Amino acid sequence: MPINTNEILYRIKKALNLSDAQMLQAFALESYPMEASHLASLLVRRLDKAFTLCSYEELGVFLDGLITLKRGNSPQKPAEDEALELNNNLILKKLRIALTLKEAETEIIFGLADVELSKQQLSSLFRKEGHKNFKVCSNELLLAFLDGLDEFYYVGEDLD
Repeated sequence: MPINTNEILYRIKKALNLSDAQMLQAFALESYPMEASHLASLLVRRLDKAFTLCSYEELGVFLDGLITLKRGNSPQKPAEDEALELNNNLILKKLRIALTLKEAETEIIFGLADVELSKQQLSSLFRKEGHKNFKVCSNELLLAFLDGLDEFYYVGEDLD
């Protein structure tokens, strides 16, 4: 079953408390033309009249832009002809890179979503696809990570 790209984009925005301006900046950093109105149509729910399906390309460009936004330009960026097909493992990897998450923090984030993974299971999600210990990241596991990410970065209301 394909991933729901709109839901992933929305959950990242919510978890990281990103403004529309920051999201547009992420697209701009990758030289991708994104209008504010189009971004808004990607972030509304499916039943909304303004809903537009988020393409894999748009989600991938946003994740690359998020890495650049959070960490700066990388001299090791793959060339255009080396583009990788976006899948759940790659989304997870790009988020981990953008947020400079260490293994322990990644474990905590999964734990916040009530997902317990051993160190081996966790590292298998970040291996190359041909590796003997590679494990496919399911939609449920990715969505659990995004839920945990939301909890991990939750600032909360000021009670004073």
